Amino acid sequence: MIVYCDGGARGNPGPAAIGFIIQSEKQEKTYSQYLGETTNNDAEYQAIIFALKKIKHLFGNKQAGKMTIEIKSDSELAINQLNGKNKIKETNLKNLFITIWNLKQDFKKVNFIYIPREENKRADKLVNKELDSQKGMF
Repeated sequence: MIVYCDGGARGNPGPAAIGFIIQSEKQEKTYSQYLGETTNNDAEYQAIIFALKKIKHLFGNKQAGKMTIEIKSDSELAINQLNGKNKIKETNLKNLFITIWNLKQDFKKVNFIYIPREENKRADKLVNKELDSQKGMF
């Protein structure tokens, strides 16, 4: 299963949202959610958390334990931190990292893959659509 994740904030911090696309052999589903006020890096992490939770919810614990997931993101910082290449300095990101680490245990394998922004345009579009829908809110 392949998941394209993106998170973004307008301003840093600022109004933020996430978007992700879950692709399996049989289908593709898109999701987005407004987060409220947070940082860009926080939103990138939260997109991964929401995606892993959604997969577990859709397929159940038993099926999740048999799945290999590829998380693809254009956040070089998040992917490098999740792969152990970069240290995590911000406390809030450490907490989000731990959440992802714990969620990861529910699956057979989770790979975190950095992709260029051009390959993540659809997830980015979901983020911007969600943020645009909130314009009257802030």
